[in-house]
Amino acid sequence: MPRSTPDFSFETAALDRGAHLVAGVDEVGRGPLAGPVTAAAVRLDPENIPVGLNDSKALTARRRDALYDEIRAVADVSVVHVSVEEIDQINILQASLLAMRRAVAGLKTPPDHLLVDGNRLPDPLPCSAEAVVKGDARSLSIAAASIIAKVERDRLMEDLARQHPGYGWEKNAGYPTKAHLEALKTLGVTPHHRRSFAPVHNILYQEHSVTR
Repeated sequence: MPRSTPDFSFETAALDRGAHLVAGVDEVGRGPLAGPVTAAAVRLDPENIPVGLNDSKALTARRRDALYDEIRAVADVSVVHVSVEEIDQINILQASLLAMRRAVAGLKTPPDHLLVDGNRLPDPLPCSAEAVVKGDARSLSIAAASIIAKVERDRLMEDLARQHPGYGWEKNAGYPTKAHLEALKTLGVTPHHRRSFAPVHNILYQEHSVTR
């Protein structure tokens, strides 16, 4: 079954119902052991939509970077990182929802309808909203948000990789690859690791047990 490509039908339906400013919302970074969770909100101009928008995971890094610049040039964009400290404090699901709420709040012009990737809506939101399962492959606005969020987070993880070499964050973006897990054991836990996540927690617990 061929992979579907996003279109503007969700946005058009909302506009037909009376909405004026429709934005897409997506997040990236729920699964990594290190780094923030990142969300973006994007309101596209219906008359000036970059060609080739798609789920960020379906694009090459070069294509994502090019589309990132195009989206930034023509759309109202807001992107937010929620820190490791907040993730550990409130859990990754709540941190993801918080990131999305903050991203919406950061748009220059408040939207009056939101298309949110996934099956769960952040609460509270400032306007009407609908959850769109696999939305980054179905809605152009959500696809744009997925590209912005992924590029921003990948770039941040590349910066952190230069500060903490050896974990491979420039390649794995903090996800629990075999190399990352091995580095955790040999190099230890950094301030950018999520202490509430089991592989990190277990290493810290072992260190604590050994030093007692």
